[in-house]
Amino acid sequence: QVLILKGLKHEVSRLCPSPDGLHLAVGYEDGSIRIFSLLSGEASVAFNGHKAAVTALQYDQLGGRLVSGSKDTDVIVWDVINESGLYRLKGHKDAVTQVLFLKKNLLVTSGKDTLVKWWDLDTQHCFKTLVGHRTEVWGMALVSEEKRLITGTADSELRVWDISYIQEVKDPDEPETKKSKGSSPGVEKDTEEDETVELDECPEERLLKCTKVGSIMREGRDRVVSLATDRTGKVLACHGTDAVLEVFSVLSEEEIQKKLEKKMKKAKKKAKRKPEEEEPEGSVELSLQEEIQRVTNIRASAKIKSFDLILSPKGELKIVLLLQNNIIELYTLNLSAQVPQAVRASRITIGGHRSDVRTLAFSSDNIAILSGAAESVKIWNRSTLQCIRTMDCEYALCSLFVPGDRQVIVGTKARKLQLYDLASGSLLETLNAHDGAVWSIALSPDQRGFVTGGADKCVKFWDFELVKDESSVQKRLSVKQVRILQLDEDVLCVRYSPNQKLLAVSLLDCTVKVFYTDTLKFFLSLYGHKLPVLCMDISYDGALIATGSADRNVKIWGLDFGDCHRSLFAHDDSVMYLQFVAKSHLFFTAGKDNKIKQWDADKFEHIQTLEGHHQEVWCLALSPNGDYVVSASHDKSLRLWERTREPLILEEEREMQREAEYEESVAKEEQPVVAGETQGETGLAGKKTIETIKAAEQIMEAIELYREEMAKLKEHRAICKAAGKEVPFPVNPILRAYGNITPSEYVLEVFKKVQSSELEESLLVLPFSYVPDLLRLFNEHIHLGAEVELLCRALLFLLKIHFGQITSNQMLVTVIENLKKTTISRVSKARDVLGFNMAGLQYLKREIEAKDEVMFFADATDRFEEKKRKRKKKEKEKMVLAVV
Repeated sequence: QVLILKGLKHEVSRLCPSPDGLHLAVGYEDGSIRIFSLLSGEASVAFNGHKAAVTALQYDQLGGRLVSGSKDTDVIVWDVINESGLYRLKGHKDAVTQVLFLKKNLLVTSGKDTLVKWWDLDTQHCFKTLVGHRTEVWGMALVSEEKRLITGTADSELRVWDISYIQEVKDPDEPETKKSKGSSPGVEKDTEEDETVELDECPEERLLKCTKVGSIMREGRDRVVSLATDRTGKVLACHGTDAVLEVFSVLSEEEIQKKLEKKMKKAKKKAKRKPEEEEPEGSVELSLQEEIQRVTNIRASAKIKSFDLILSPKGELKIVLLLQNNIIELYTLNLSAQVPQAVRASRITIGGHRSDVRTLAFSSDNIAILSGAAESVKIWNRSTLQCIRTMDCEYALCSLFVPGDRQVIVGTKARKLQLYDLASGSLLETLNAHDGAVWSIALSPDQRGFVTGGADKCVKFWDFELVKDESSVQKRLSVKQVRILQLDEDVLCVRYSPNQKLLAVSLLDCTVKVFYTDTLKFFLSLYGHKLPVLCMDISYDGALIATGSADRNVKIWGLDFGDCHRSLFAHDDSVMYLQFVAKSHLFFTAGKDNKIKQWDADKFEHIQTLEGHHQEVWCLALSPNGDYVVSASHDKSLRLWERTREPLILEEEREMQREAEYEESVAKEEQPVVAGETQGETGLAGKKTIETIKAAEQIMEAIELYREEMAKLKEHRAICKAAGKEVPFPVNPILRAYGNITPSEYVLEVFKKVQSSELEESLLVLPFSYVPDLLRLFNEHIHLGAEVELLCRALLFLLKIHFGQITSNQMLVTVIENLKKTTISRVSKARDVLGFNMAGLQYLKREIEAKDEVMFFADATDRFEEKKRKRKKKEKEKMVLAVV
């Protein structure tokens, strides 16, 4: 492990490294993108534009732009250097699955709407749509120096498309000129007329043509999950929803030429043998299967989630696979071998589970944590977070530590109770406990036994006992069944009251029945939930019982009369687990809505929400001292929460919750519209967020402060004039804090603090009444040459969105005239500086290259002489052979 990049609370949905390998772009489930520096590990840039999860990310060749696609169907192009959004491209009708940059400032995007769209980024316009797919396009890859596109869909075909650029530019450094409709220098003369006709008919064919060549068949029958090439484009790989990665080799131009020559020779030989069947030379062609050859299939140990590959110059291919069960595997493949075989070089597995954890338990000393999943039971040390023991088991559903913490008991889906010894990590005994899954287990308060509830409509009582094996001298722990309570419905959960007088049993008929433990006589029925009670717990004093149900409610009942004190709407989905904190009436609930919540059973209040899991939370366990909570989720993680000593103020929690709700509502609102602009293919890259609103408010406050200070200054001058002497002027404390700057400089400081990616959106929500002051201030600062680039960007955007109001306002005519003069002069000055610097850098580059050439020149002449000698030698040998 080299580096951990710490993000915010949302799940990562996409990764993309920059071409220079120094940065990593990370897309999140909430639609945000952050760019991390791999040298420092810090997140340097953040972009907010998407409303849903980021599904595709790609840098351009230089790494200056980043394009992102999302589930919200939009594609956004971001400027990484300026840290701002350039534009949003709209056109897909479903989630975008892949985005790729092409050399000529073009972009290809594919989506779940079965379309592949081609965009011209100069005009921000979709000039072509491929409609040859019947199902969702799940992946795309460019091969053969961007002359071929391969698409993967929901069937077993990989479709191959040929891309031919019609505007071939002779010199790459020459500026591109837009050709007229007819001109097509890349086409031979004899087809020029037909081409012109075709271009007139289909104006979108002006930039490139894309034709289907054929298909390569995959072995997998299901959809393509990911399809990618290595950096060189020589190797193509793809996988479906299974554990097989299919690797293909893409031949280069030279290799295709060699193959064709071989084929031609064979064809000529055939023609010589059978002179009557004269075969024309031109008909020799390579099939698509020969140009893109299957290399091998790699079978991983579990289903593949994603992969990446790198081809070394020696021809060795390294493939890294991330599997669904949290394992990373590295395979090596020698492509130059006769029959390439993939070899697993290494794998990374951390001590966690490979499937969902369904049960958790704390030891009585608060140190050990037990977690049980479908394949194993693990014991963890709470303080070091290390896995101490792993013991194979059947599908675990419930568990407990035997008093003394030396053994554990696990109830399984396969009707068994399994007893393990922790010291040796061995299975001591397996008992057939129920005729159905063992859903719940509870230790009796006197610690002499426990009770289990199962899907066979039985509650069974067990006692611990010491038995002597025939083989060993020492006695070992075992369990024996003492009593049985037969019920009418499946038992989902069982709990003892702390004084062991009562036993609460939750049934599949949505009720909780309470029995006397000694006589097993019926005492109370708690009826009120609409769906089965999945979890419950009784408080330490036996006064309250809290029940959590699949109907998303938690009900708090009195155990003396069985009256319902309060019903709380707890989660947005089923309540999966509930447990009281020791020595208090506070309890925790875990829900399928990814949240863990803490409640007060006396005041019926929600105290706090613990957010961290990305998927359903299955279970939790509280330490006996109440200081720790451990939770397990469908995201395969265990999370440990610690009680801190800092006080929790409920009002603040409520305020934070309201803020979070407001943020969500802001993101869902319709985005502000620019007056006079119609909704087309393109839009603004950013989105309205709480940050952009705050930034707009800060700009407004700064302008208001500027207005107040200017009014005060006017008054002060009048006072000085009346008094006939200089009266001391009181400085605003905010301006003093910034080092006694002028009010106009303060507005500029606030502007500089607005994040580059949020500038446009902040100006969009700014009321027009502040714009005239801003324009005057811009004029003042641009005239002084301060932050010309930033202010010009803001100025042009304000002119664009408030064009009508600015032009119709007589007061602003002189301001705009002045701005026109100052901006033109200042921008041309900035351009001259840039030009001068560029020329200087190019001069330095030439100087360095010249030095290098001098150094290599001596070597080059030696090599040339050596080649000459060898050539003469060979010629002599040939002459001798000829003479002989």
